Amino acid sequence: MSELTELIERINAFAAERDWDQFHSPKNLSMALIAEAAELVEHFQWLTEEQSYNMSDDKLAEVRLELADIFVYLLRMSEKLGVDLVQAAQQKISLNEQKYPAEQVKSSSKKYNEYKAKSRDN
Repeated sequence: MSELTELIERINAFAAERDWDQFHSPKNLSMALIAEAAELVEHFQWLTEEQSYNMSDDKLAEVRLELADIFVYLLRMSEKLGVDLVQAAQQKISLNEQKYPAEQVKSSSKKYNEYKAKSRDN
């Protein structure tokens, strides 16, 4: 059994032991997920780029817990919807490789529709 599968089973058992499954609809889980993501963003809100890489140990510990919350809700939601996240991520990376060819987008932060329009004009 993979670590990911073990974690998902532990999360499912945690929710079942507390009778929280009734509250874990995809709608509610998506809302909880975005709320946790907002809590993560708060830790970075007024930092410079450099500061965001050099957080204190205490601040990094808080960020770590927010990331864990996000991960738990994401795993719980994927279970509810029957989505294999590893497979979905592999598929998404393949789509992004087509959308963002390395030779056209290297060192650019532009969105795919911006560089495509520029390459057609040339």
